Amino acid sequence: MSRPIVIVPGRRSPRRWLVTGAAGMLGSDLAALLRADPEVELTAVTRAELDVTDASAVMAAVAGHDVVVNTAAWTDVDGAETHEAEATAVNGGGVANLASACAATGARLIQLSTDYVFDGKGADPYDEYAVTDPINAYGRSKLAGEQAVLAVLPRTGYIVRTAWLYGAHGRNFVSTMLRLAAERETVEVVDDQFGQPTWTGALAGQLIALGQAAEAPAGIYHGTAGGRTTWYGLARAVFEQAGLDPERVRPTTSDKFVRPAERPAYSVLGHARWAEAGLAELPDWREMLASSGVAAA
Repeated sequence: MSRPIVIVPGRRSPRRWLVTGAAGMLGSDLAALLRADPEVELTAVTRAELDVTDASAVMAAVAGHDVVVNTAAWTDVDGAETHEAEATAVNGGGVANLASACAATGARLIQLSTDYVFDGKGADPYDEYAVTDPINAYGRSKLAGEQAVLAVLPRTGYIVRTAWLYGAHGRNFVSTMLRLAAERETVEVVDDQFGQPTWTGALAGQLIALGQAAEAPAGIYHGTAGGRTTWYGLARAVFEQAGLDPERVRPTTSDKFVRPAERPAYSVLGHARWAEAGLAELPDWREMLASSGVAAA
């Protein structure tokens, strides 16, 4: 079940929305929720339809909209290690183009960012004001986008950091676990990385609520589920939801799966700023997984 769209009494609900990256996992859910609202005029563009690195194309696309939600991004974390300039052109320069266009037209911008802006060496949830220190090229590219929004749109720019996304559209950890469950008797999953598995359907509803909250203070929010687990813990929960034996999931360590880009070991985020916007935090990750239906038996 998707998170309900929240309309704040007494505030004008923005009618004209632009969603970029609308063919992606989050963009698809976001566009579907907005299309279901008869009060919304939606423009949903895919990466093929709008290149965010093209400043003139971005200006033309943003014109006439009240809220822009940017889900377009370079998402190949490992590929960014050898193509950092290209990743930064999209995740930094493209976001700067969107921010400049929103500043020129008066639109509000909601920019999706990531837990990878942190080094993952902490032991307590990172709050929205925590010092950033990315440990890979992807994180650096996304931080460049954050900095552009904060500099260009200090009053109408919103950064929503998220992590460990899964959903009905596109490849993700949950769909991979279900595929491996059909192919193998057992699967090994790392148990030394901590985070907050977040369903794109619930996050999409939260983004819409933020876009509707006209008095929400600008700046950084953390759009992840409550609680915390490891990839191993999530895999066991996925097996349980699918009616499979969770004992088929075996714990292992990250050093058994070396990848080009280093991953943060601790990606648990705090959510205090939602209260400032008059909005509730997203639910606990287990509740979210159950309500998503993504891993239903």
